[in-house]
Amino acid sequence: VQLQASGGGLVQAGGSLRLSCARSGRTFSHQAMGWFRQTPGKEREFVAAILWSSDSPYYADSVKGRFTISRDNGKNMVYLQMNSLKPEDTAIYYCVADLNSSRLTVTFSRYYQYWGQGTQVTVSS
Repeated sequence: VQLQASGGGLVQAGGSLRLSCARSGRTFSHQAMGWFRQTPGKEREFVAAILWSSDSPYYADSVKGRFTISRDNGKNMVYLQMNSLKPEDTAIYYCVADLNSSRLTVTFSRYYQYWGQGTQVTVSS
């Protein structure tokens, strides 16, 4: 299984970016895909994820109302639309996949078996 993320970049505060992530291999009915982020000296932080079984999105409180996660029903792809970006959103964003997820595990990094290479998002003030 490989994850390929794209869409990071530099944007001014208040701007928008859209991240995309494609996963190789077949679709699993209980899979989840999403995003974590990390800044130097800090632990990886949950951002958003979506469960395939219920099509339910999950968000960190820090991004609710600003970020929207969606999926492509025909492919193993997820998108993260990031609006009203703030300087504190600056981080490396990692696409993740868990092939057997649930609402109880979807926000915890230790349950994700697959991690992408990371894409840098920089928000200038």
